[in-house]
Parts: sequence; structure tokens; C-alpha cells
Amino acid sequence: MASPLLLSPSPLSTKSSFPYLSSHSSAPTHFHRREIHRTRSHKRSLIRRSAYSGVSVVDPPPPPAPIESKSEIVASLKVKLLSVVSGLNRGLAASEDDLQKADAAAKKLEAVVGPVDLSVDLDKLQGQWKLIYSSAFSSRILGGSRPGPPTGRLLPITLGQVFQRIDILSNDFDNIVELELGIPWPFPPVEVTATLAHKFEVIGSCKVKIVFEKTTVKTRGNLSQLPPLEIPRIPDNLRPPSNTGSGEFEVTYMDSDTRITRGDRGELRVFVIS
Repeated sequence: MASPLLLSPSPLSTKSSFPYLSSHSSAPTHFHRREIHRTRSHKRSLIRRSAYSGVSVVDPPPPPAPIESKSEIVASLKVKLLSVVSGLNRGLAASEDDLQKADAAAKKLEAVVGPVDLSVDLDKLQGQWKLIYSSAFSSRILGGSRPGPPTGRLLPITLGQVFQRIDILSNDFDNIVELELGIPWPFPPVEVTATLAHKFEVIGSCKVKIVFEKTTVKTRGNLSQLPPLEIPRIPDNLRPPSNTGSGEFEVTYMDSDTRITRGDRGELRVFVIS
């Protein structure tokens, strides 16, 4: 029987007796280390190339501005027009430059909205409208380009508020003017309201014709208890040619609270519902 000592390998002879154990156990470790080193070197190389390659980075363009809707554009243009005419005392304080700015602002609004069709929007005429601007008042004449008394210091007449009262059922069209009449000192001025009554009819899609009927004057303030005074209409044969008793204008813009008209003599008027 062989001795057990001869069958058990010596620890010192393991490496030489089984060389493949030594080579295969150390080779994977060395290979992995080389791959890790190569990967790290490659990453550092990429970082250096990206840092020094000189490639410029462009910021993305800003997002486009939001597109305004038509209603937003109309609202903006309407505010612009009202701001232009608001400080002109209904046109009495308007200079030539003010007249041009107001006309340009109105034209922009008219162009965006387009023509008015009164056959569809006639009900929007209904009500009492307050005049906030008239290009005709820049002449300092109450009648604008038509005959009328001057305002200011030449005659003691002060213009107050001006309204248009329109009834689409009865076709009544009243121009209402508040006036302050100066009288000799020491008496206070007399406040009156003059109502110029007309009848109106619609011609075409946006034109309105008015025909004068009568003028009624009513005192206000301390004399409000006095009865109204009706001024008779001047007979046609005595009326000057420039005062025919009728007139026409076009409604060029209208919504629920603002209206723009252009008269037959070029007057631009802006009204707001009152």
C-alpha cells in the first residue's frame, strides 16, 4: 500500500504541479484593470476634446409671442381711441395735430371691424348716447361745420354735455345740448337744456338720415320750475341754403357701449352709451 504522504501534494508544489490554476486566476484581474484604465482615459480624452474643440453653443430661440385674437385687437384699438379724445373737451380744445391723431385712431378701429350693417345691428342704436368727441367743435362753433352760435367769450354761452337719444321704434332722434347762458351781473348764469327733435331713417346698410322737426328749451337749476319753451321751426323759404333742416351720417363703428359716426361734411364723432 502506498504511503499517504506520497498522495497528498505539497503546498510548495501546487503552483508547479497545476500551472493553469495560477495563470487563469491572475489573468482576468489584469485584463479588467487594463479595460477600466482604457475607459477612463477615453472619457478624459472626450472631455478635453469637448472643452477645447471650439464648438459654440447657441441658445434656443425665444418662444413666439402669442397671437392676439380679433376681439383683443378691437378692445386695444378702442382704448387707444378713447384715450386720444378723452382730454380734448369733446373737441373744443383739439388742435390740428389732435384732429389727425383722433382720425387715425378711429380709422384703425374701423378697418379691423369692417363696415356696420344696421339692418342687423339696428337695436344697438337704441338708447341715450353721450358725445365725448366731435371734430366739428374744434371750430369753436356749436353747429360745427354747420351754422351755430360760437362758444367762449364772444358770447356768454358755455357748452355742457351733449347727448343723442334714439328710439328705433318711433324713429325719434333727439340731439340734447346742455347750455349755460351768461346774463348781466349780479345775476347767476341760466342753465338750460335744448332738445333738437328729429326723425330718422336708415339708408342703405350704415347711413342714417335725420330730418329736423322742432327745438324745445327747458330751464334747469333754480329756474327748473319754468315750463319748457318750444321754438318754432324756421319756414323753409326763410331758412338759409346751408341749413336745410336735415342731415346724413354714417355709422362706421358700433358695439354695445361705443359708437363712431362720420357726417356728410366730414365730422368725426365718438359716443359712449350713458
